[in-house]
Amino acid sequence: MLKPVEEEQCKINICFNSKPIPETMNPSRLYLIFSAAGLLPIALSYGIDPNRILPKLLKIQPMGGDLVHILRAVMGLYLAILVLWLLGAIRGGSLMRTAIISEIVFMSGLAAGRLIDMLLNGWPSPILIGYTVAELMLASLGILCLFSYDRNSEATDGLT
Repeated sequence: MLKPVEEEQCKINICFNSKPIPETMNPSRLYLIFSAAGLLPIALSYGIDPNRILPKLLKIQPMGGDLVHILRAVMGLYLAILVLWLLGAIRGGSLMRTAIISEIVFMSGLAAGRLIDMLLNGWPSPILIGYTVAELMLASLGILCLFSYDRNSEATDGLT
């Protein structure tokens, strides 16, 4: 059971069994950092040298200029969202909440697109099935982090 404690006793103002949770162990912060670290190699694989990297991972042939251009734009999008997650983890507050919501939307959107593709085209490469499972798990974990963040914020509003 969560019990509110004095603000100076706990950096995030909520403690389990009256023991402070160090700010660095904040589950939402760890979730955002873990997700950003996991997304980085995927983003880079899309944009650094897609004609060399992607055929080794997926059932695709080398691509022409326009497709490589699109993949590099996707890499930029992934890197931008990754920066938002890291800023949310570092800065905390309402930016953390925004970062958590953006991750839920990002992971849910990727998973939904993949599931639609599986319904229309059958099973993709095993690595893409793994990505789908990971995206569903991270979206679900994000929802739990958001509920926890909101519950903790409501509890601490009365302490300030």
